Amino acid sequence: MMIKPSGVLLASVGVLLLLAIALGCATALQINLPHAMHQLLLIAVLALALLALIDAWRALQRPAPQVHRQVSRNLSLGRSHSVTLNFSHSYPTAVQLEYFDHLPDSFQFEHLPYKVNLQPLQISSTSYRIKPTQRGRFTFAGCTVRLPSPLRLWCLQHFLAHPSTLRVYPDFSRMQSGQLQATEHWLKQLGVQQLQRRGTGMEFHQLREFRRDDSIKHIDWKATARKRTPITREYQDERDQQIIILLDCGRHMRSQDGSLSHLDHALNACLLLAYSALRQGDAVGVQTFAGTQRIIAPRKGQAQMSALLNGLYDIEASQDAADYSAIVKQLLVTQKRRALVIVISNLADETDSDLIVAMQRLKKHHRTLFVSLREEVLDQLRMQPVESFQEALLYCAGIDYCAARQHNQHTLARHGIDVLDVRPSQLSAQLLSQYLSIKKSGQY
Repeated sequence: MMIKPSGVLLASVGVLLLLAIALGCATALQINLPHAMHQLLLIAVLALALLALIDAWRALQRPAPQVHRQVSRNLSLGRSHSVTLNFSHSYPTAVQLEYFDHLPDSFQFEHLPYKVNLQPLQISSTSYRIKPTQRGRFTFAGCTVRLPSPLRLWCLQHFLAHPSTLRVYPDFSRMQSGQLQATEHWLKQLGVQQLQRRGTGMEFHQLREFRRDDSIKHIDWKATARKRTPITREYQDERDQQIIILLDCGRHMRSQDGSLSHLDHALNACLLLAYSALRQGDAVGVQTFAGTQRIIAPRKGQAQMSALLNGLYDIEASQDAADYSAIVKQLLVTQKRRALVIVISNLADETDSDLIVAMQRLKKHHRTLFVSLREEVLDQLRMQPVESFQEALLYCAGIDYCAARQHNQHTLARHGIDVLDVRPSQLSAQLLSQYLSIKKSGQY
């Protein structure tokens, strides 16, 4: 607890000080003033000092108010959330309270500090809004409140310890809101392109009457003979397949595009892909590398979505370099069944022979897709006009960097490795499109 003089006390002291200076100047200038004025000033100073001491004693005897914070334990990154504080006290009269909640540095807030009138024998509620800008686990230490003393001469500051632990997840509100229920419409709005079914590898679903657009090769001739009307077989996408996502958490994923890093964009895309794949009956697992390693084994069912969120919400990009050979070697030991393995990283301009060898080894056992994030600034740089020598140097450097990246991509493609080069803002849509394309082709 801290006690500080209020504006009323400071103003009173200032007025008495000015009066004392005025009387002193009058005495120095030999201006005759009634002697009683000096006595009155002394009485006023003593009275103010006595009132201040009594008011401070009374203020220190009053107990601190109680506070209870109401906030969701699970928050979404970049989304605005409401925090409600309930205050109560045992004072016989109403009091005005000013509060400031102690938030982590990565939280943005509105309406703080805030004043609220507390009524006796009542619980007063007030709220403010927060927006987390970083994923992870955070703790609200407590709340600082300021109360006036009974005579308003002092201001008491209390720290009310009320810790609250929160977890900030990637923005999964769209997935939880059920917008993916209408899959076709939602995917079209997102920009996901779904290819027509081709080839084999489709699971039989049911028999139904032949329609005009059906293929003749899908007609079931035995059923047609029994029913004496054309009957066709209806197929559905293969289920019970496995998808493994290898997520790079190394230094290349620290690049920032907008308010999110490449790792945040990649994590959002992973969760969206996992949600869609789980709804279609596939098993999804994730492994992180080049930093804190998390291994979430592939499983089916919507419970796996909670496991992915709880296992990945607090991962951060490290300064380590990606060791592709190590993660591929580890995966080949633990994953015996053939799966679709998606490696999400950033294929920089330097040549990485370790990457090529690792992807070739992985491709022998699993269907492999390498996803490379491309910085938004590279596309913006190529569209900007060049008007100065410095801009020309920057433009040439950007073109040289892009050319080196494309060379590395062509090297991977020559070795039979599928590569998806995409900007972070388009990663979710294009990754989901690629997954649906592979799934409908039946070529796992």
